[in-house]
Order: sequence, then structure tokens, then C-alpha cells
Amino acid sequence: MKRQLDKILETVLIGVLAIMLISVSWQVFSRFVLQAPSTVTDELSSFLLIWLGVLGAAYATGQKLHLAIDLLPKQSVERHKVFFEGFVYFFIALFAFAVMVIGGIRLCWLTFQFEQTSATLEIPLGYVYMILPISGLIICYYCIFLFIEVKNTINSQSQRNG
Repeated sequence: MKRQLDKILETVLIGVLAIMLISVSWQVFSRFVLQAPSTVTDELSSFLLIWLGVLGAAYATGQKLHLAIDLLPKQSVERHKVFFEGFVYFFIALFAFAVMVIGGIRLCWLTFQFEQTSATLEIPLGYVYMILPISGLIICYYCIFLFIEVKNTINSQSQRNG
């Protein structure tokens, strides 16, 4: 399941980046060559940048590419790897669930309730912000998957050594 999700995210991220590239290129062309800047491309690029950043963070979590700061000696972390990685994954998942899923759903609900639309594209902003709870759920899934993977790896190593 993780590999399929990875492939889907890769495809979506490449698609978003390609649309962004076309949008920004058209913006530059229309502004400097045609002398008539397109207003739609500016807003579209901003929304796609939000999607790229948030979905990219979810993808980075699944690939173990998130930032880490080593505060504890490496030897103590290696001895208690399941505990420390579980601790990290728990708080990443907690943050993603509380802020991105719950907060994102609330944000979407409010923007739909107040019928907020974007200025140029005139689409409901709830659709733009919907990426927050989706990415939060993906991050939670990756955290659970990676914790189980670490736990199984440690258990299989201890069985071979024991």
C-alpha cells in the first residue's frame, strides 16, 4: 500500500509542478512579450505552490526525508531505536492530526460556510485548503507505517541475534 501511495504522490507532485511551470512561464510571456499580464496564472501558481509544499511535506515524511536535529548521543538512540523513533513518529502524527486534519477540516468548513472564493479564479477556497486534511491523513498513515516497519526490523534483528 505504501508503494502505491508513493507512486500516486509522485505523480501528483510532478503534475502540480508541471502545471506550475506552464502557468509561471505563461505569466512571464504574457507580461513581457504580450504586454498584457494574465491575472489568472498568478493566483493559480500561488494555490499550486500551497499544494506542492503541503503534499511535498507528506511525501518527504513517507521517504524519511523530514528534518531531524540530533540532540542525544547516537549510541543511546541506537540502543532504544524503537522508543525514540516511536516518540518522533507519534509527535509528527499528533501534530499532523491536530493541526492539519482537524484544523484543516475546520478551515475548509469555515471557508465553505462563509462562501469564500478566490479573487480571480472565483473558485471556493475550501477546495484549495482541502489539501491540508488530505496531507495530514497521509502523514499520519506514513508515521504509523514507518513505526511498524522500525519495530518489525528491530524484532527480526533481535530474533537473529538471540
